[in-house]
Amino acid sequence: MSKNLLDTIKRPHDLRQLPKEKLPALATELRNFIIDVVSVKEGHLGASLGVVELTIALHYVFDTPSDLLVWDVGHQAYGHKILTGRKDTFHTNRQLNGLSGFPKRDESEYDTFGVGHSSTAISAALGMAIASQLKGELQKQHIAVVGDASIASGMAFEGLNHAGVTDANLLVVLNDNAIGIDPSVGALKQYLTKATIGQKPKQDNIIEALNFDYSGPIDGHDLFAVIKALRRLKEMKGPRLLHIITTKGKGLKKAEEDQVRYHAPGKFDKITGDLQAKNTEHLPPKFQDVFGHTIVELATTNDKIVGITPAMPTGSSLKFMMESIPDRAFDVGIAEQHAVTLAAGMATQGLIPFCNIYSTFLQRAYDQVIHDVALQDLPVIFCLDRAGLVGQDGATHHGVFDLAYLRCIPNIIIFAPRNEVELRDIMYTAQLGLDHPIAIRYPRGRGVTLDWRQPFTKIEIGTGVQLKKGDDLAILSVGAIAKNVEKAIASLEDPSSIAHYDMRFIKPLDESLLHHIFSNYKRIITIEDGAVKGGFGSAILEYALTNDCQLPIEMLGIPDNFIEHGTIEELQAIAGISPEAIAKTIKKQKTLA
Repeated sequence: MSKNLLDTIKRPHDLRQLPKEKLPALATELRNFIIDVVSVKEGHLGASLGVVELTIALHYVFDTPSDLLVWDVGHQAYGHKILTGRKDTFHTNRQLNGLSGFPKRDESEYDTFGVGHSSTAISAALGMAIASQLKGELQKQHIAVVGDASIASGMAFEGLNHAGVTDANLLVVLNDNAIGIDPSVGALKQYLTKATIGQKPKQDNIIEALNFDYSGPIDGHDLFAVIKALRRLKEMKGPRLLHIITTKGKGLKKAEEDQVRYHAPGKFDKITGDLQAKNTEHLPPKFQDVFGHTIVELATTNDKIVGITPAMPTGSSLKFMMESIPDRAFDVGIAEQHAVTLAAGMATQGLIPFCNIYSTFLQRAYDQVIHDVALQDLPVIFCLDRAGLVGQDGATHHGVFDLAYLRCIPNIIIFAPRNEVELRDIMYTAQLGLDHPIAIRYPRGRGVTLDWRQPFTKIEIGTGVQLKKGDDLAILSVGAIAKNVEKAIASLEDPSSIAHYDMRFIKPLDESLLHHIFSNYKRIITIEDGAVKGGFGSAILEYALTNDCQLPIEMLGIPDNFIEHGTIEELQAIAGISPEAIAKTIKKQKTLA
């Protein structure tokens, strides 16, 4: 019995030995293999299905890994991983101690650059190309594959702008599928659409204006056409761009029809594409949906409220406002810097901007938070989705640095809601009128409250609350990690001596409450689902030092290293903030008392 073609490919060298006429069959096998595994193990589906032919063509034409291939964004790269020696371990994708869901330099020599956030490939590949020039490696090729709307980001344009005035050996492949996670937006998307349907594709070409040799658009699923174009471009020098048109989710009918849902669909039937049914009727809501419904509720009665998201209307649930109040909800594309300064500009004119950005992506707009918002003390409301550990997306996506990187900025208020009701209440409080910007950070996934649509209550800025009384050890937590603390305390044989406080505000701290705590307890534990260096626990230590408080303090949080991928429960255990780990720390502290 003959092997499948895919089984014979251990490295791209094996692929390059195949006659060209066998490659379409290999594409079918590769696409089916991705569907088979992801249908059971979950992960990013649509993007990798869309680039199966391109992936094969790139490794067929170029001498990888000697030629350097950079994927942007990284969730396109499943086929690349499978063809580069990781087929037999692909079933471990995104699992603890398994393959990363994104290209990762220490995982394979074929992963030339780590890519989890968008729009980095052109700059990285250009840096590699310039390095090759300096080293005299003039035949080495450098290819950046830019897809899922990443070309519209400012950083991509910065890379194009620089590359256009060099003679670097750089090829940019624009994988144009008209969608990121949600449909692409903006003038560039409209321009590319016109080029795709033949409206002035050469005249007034924006890519050629940047001194790139432009080719295309061509059908990205015509394997032979892609190979022909790549072979021609391989012989050229200087900056070039190949524009290919693909369909996200290609090869699975339902994924093609519903590209948003099948970006990362969870488990599904590999034959029909039907999603695995989930009974969520009696579950608490996702924090994202609480945000989405609450901003609509508030905006209905306050016409100054606007919503902003950088390309995440579905993930952030701002889609609800975009559907019901479309003229006051804005998807600005993959442009976090622009999103922040846009919000700042709106705030100068009396609007109340809710700027919803994933915690990990706000890192990309740090200067704008400082220079354009906080320095001018503008009351922008940042809603930081996916704060804390996010699970299988891993180190590139964990929102664990926000408390530390925001806490040092003057003027900013930082609040972490413990549950859905507190998220609603702080959103309500913020739109009543604050004198400063505020960051509200909340986790990915479901909360704990079924009856979450409570009447709004104003929250006094800078106040914490006591959740449980005790007389010996005080636990101070912020945000949704409180549920782990509650489980830990409940598991103890004698929890009566343990007090639990939800400080809620990381900045400003409730100093009155802290004075009470330091005056009435013997030991303190701080717990956060953020970086332990410079975060909430550090703020408590600073308070203790400033006020000459001598109590022993143990800080729990994300340790000073990058946490990889796994379930949130697995990663919390590794970080020492699972209920079991917290209970162990409490017991240790009680023995020291």
